[in-house]
Amino acid sequence: MTSTADHAELRAQLETLTTEAFRPELAEIDRMSTLDIARTMNGEDATVPAAVAEQLPRIAAAIDGTAARMARGGRLIYAGAGTAGRLGILDASECPPTFNTDPEEVIGLIAGGPPAMLTAVEGAEDSKDLAAAELDALALTADDTVVGISASGRTPYAIGAVEHARAQGALTIGLSCNTGSALAAAADHGIEVVVGPELLTGSTRLKAGTAQKLVLNMLSTITMIRLGKTYGNLMVDVRASNDKLRARSRRIVALATGASDAEIEDALTATDGEVKNAILTILGSVDGPTAARLLAASQGHLRAALQAAAREG
Repeated sequence: MTSTADHAELRAQLETLTTEAFRPELAEIDRMSTLDIARTMNGEDATVPAAVAEQLPRIAAAIDGTAARMARGGRLIYAGAGTAGRLGILDASECPPTFNTDPEEVIGLIAGGPPAMLTAVEGAEDSKDLAAAELDALALTADDTVVGISASGRTPYAIGAVEHARAQGALTIGLSCNTGSALAAAADHGIEVVVGPELLTGSTRLKAGTAQKLVLNMLSTITMIRLGKTYGNLMVDVRASNDKLRARSRRIVALATGASDAEIEDALTATDGEVKNAILTILGSVDGPTAARLLAASQGHLRAALQAAAREG
């Protein structure tokens, strides 16, 4: 059970964090008009991209390391508590439909497990051992990348995940919103997006959460671009699991090839609906099996497969 002294120590730690700072100028925000509060909040949010921009070299280095490992079969694993954990799970869950990844390739872990997506789990974020155990359950390898996410940069669960992963030889990234964080110090790549004090004191689901979402968007999206999951800015590995995505698949093939509707339908039929393969059959003038072979030989990179098709032709 946590003692009064422990609470005092934690309070003292929080008071040193930028993300927890009190802003006297907003002490009467509840007396402002709704429109003025909205304008104030919008102005706060507008500062986030600039804070992310300051970390772009570190973000890029982390992405290159992640992509290199994923190209060898490694996984991208997010670990965080509360909002940070939920953002990691959100990013991971959107990779299969967007990039046709296996659900086990990009994974989100949250302190307290799935129930913590909806309800806070008491004490879960305070356990380094819990994070280590959950990574062990995934049979972590040196080709994996583990991203610890914590606005404060002091959450034991996120730090524990990074420390344990680094000890296993995995690549580690620490994403926080305070300078000099323990999380960044524990990781191979420390990314500290300092967005400043929140509109509501300590409510790090606001600017800090937005910053984390922007960085996670970059980590997953640019990694997938490096892995050949796109052709230009087209999502050629999209998984057509509903009517909207089936329509999008046909539009992507059309944008990439300029082919007629009939040609697109024939190509998708010949490739079992695989967008990337269908584009290759049209632009490379090859049949479905040849497209599959060329893409396999080029590790899924469509541009390389098109060059191979041209050489064979």
